[in-house]
Amino acid sequence: MSILVCGALAYDTLFSFHGRFDSQILPDQLHKISTTFLAPTMRREFGGMAGNIAYSLCLLGETPIVMGVVGEDFEPYRQHLKRVGVDDRFIRLIRKQYTPQCFGIADKDGNQLMAFHPGAMDFATENHVSDIKDPIELAILSPGGYTAFIQHSRELAAAGIPFIFDPGQELPLLSSDEIHEIVELASYVAINDYESELMRERAGLTVDDLCKKVKALIVTRGSKGAEIYVDDTVHLIPRVQMPIKPVDPMGCGDAFRAGLLWGISRGVDWKITGRLANVIGAIKVTTPGCQNHFFDWDSLKDIYFEAYGEEWPL
Repeated sequence: MSILVCGALAYDTLFSFHGRFDSQILPDQLHKISTTFLAPTMRREFGGMAGNIAYSLCLLGETPIVMGVVGEDFEPYRQHLKRVGVDDRFIRLIRKQYTPQCFGIADKDGNQLMAFHPGAMDFATENHVSDIKDPIELAILSPGGYTAFIQHSRELAAAGIPFIFDPGQELPLLSSDEIHEIVELASYVAINDYESELMRERAGLTVDDLCKKVKALIVTRGSKGAEIYVDDTVHLIPRVQMPIKPVDPMGCGDAFRAGLLWGISRGVDWKITGRLANVIGAIKVTTPGCQNHFFDWDSLKDIYFEAYGEEWPL
């Protein structure tokens, strides 16, 4: 039985501007802005939520199936995924398109300017869950194109595959009716604290409402850890304090979700699952980029013990 990861695969190109944006941007001239920021440092990372989640699943010993769409520039990323153990048979190449790209520049104060090119993502509806003949035990539906997001939620439900609804940045694009529909189809919902408030504002769905509709609701709260709501129980999962200073929070939530998928697919106790997910997220934060961290089971068990004062129970 396999874990299916649906969503985006993307390149993240990140620049650092050593000055401040407001030193080159004139507030009264924003209507005709034309300026260039010298960026002495640049790095290009493998990203996209589906790729990030699958990467950490591979470190856990899984061989996840990834379903997404990419462009003609994807080959280096594909080779990276195959090296770590991803099943790439359902990553569809769209000719004459680029793989989705995110470009960002940050100044020394941490202000960011971002640009996103969807590229092949506009063709994500060409992928269908029914194309996958392998037995799928569990899936996660992460952002990978608005129309495809809705389509794949319906296809997963029609195929009888339990899935995590992980709306991420797709959430603001969904209407109230669409949010309600996907929640009804999903087995689990995973959101952060901001998305929790956005879900309430856009769809009128409170935490209590969501708990009644799914098997479990997972809410991550950054430095405060996570909460897992199951039936009438709330599991409070404390944060993991790593001895290494945090470097880059980008992709932390995706690493966390890999732990969720591993635990759910094995029927592991929710408290243990949440703790494992927190450990993986904490490890990711100590490295730049979304797919540069590394762990094995020995290191996971050591960090688990240091964080929670208990031996890894499995």
